[in-house]
Amino acid sequence: MSSPQPTPALLTRQVEELLQHDGPLPIVAAGDPVLRRIAEPYDGQLDDALLDRFVAALRETMHAAPGVGLAAPQVGVPLSIAVIEDKARGRKEALQARDRAPLPFRVLVNPVYEPEGEARAAFFEGCLSVPGWQAVTARYARLRLRGQDERGQAVDEVFTGWAARIVQHETDHLNGTLYLDVAEPRSLSTDQAVAALWSQPTAETAAEVLGFELP
Repeated sequence: MSSPQPTPALLTRQVEELLQHDGPLPIVAAGDPVLRRIAEPYDGQLDDALLDRFVAALRETMHAAPGVGLAAPQVGVPLSIAVIEDKARGRKEALQARDRAPLPFRVLVNPVYEPEGEARAAFFEGCLSVPGWQAVTARYARLRLRGQDERGQAVDEVFTGWAARIVQHETDHLNGTLYLDVAEPRSLSTDQAVAALWSQPTAETAAEVLGFELP
């Protein structure tokens, strides 16, 4: 049985309570039902000033984690809002292999993506709501994203490479999907194991040794 949708008044109160304290917001971990529900489409449930404060808090929390994306359900708020930003720091060979370039800060409201082509790329991926673990996840290499920004302006944009991966990961959160649902189970590794054993630019060595196929 599905849960009733929260009213705008309830959502306002929830966000205001979250923002009472300075600093990053607490991140919800896997197992919390909010991560398994489809987020409510955003339709002005928060006034503009509160939305701006909430977006700023999401950005601060993402940076502090640190991460490259954060969806509202990850802080317990069941609204279809996510923030993304990637400074693309790391070894040059890894950045090139992953088609990873700087992604300026963006707010995604009610995002929906569709793949452009069948090409997929598989790399180790983690999640702020599943701390301490990573797994190889195949993602579409190119997609078209539609939705709005925080001001209600239409978004219709193509993303490729690592930016497309980030968009898929965060949009999936808004649909109740964790990356573990679509990852290669045999690749599941602790952060320490990835650093010690699987830090190569691609996942080919991990696939060979751990026994799974890449797309």
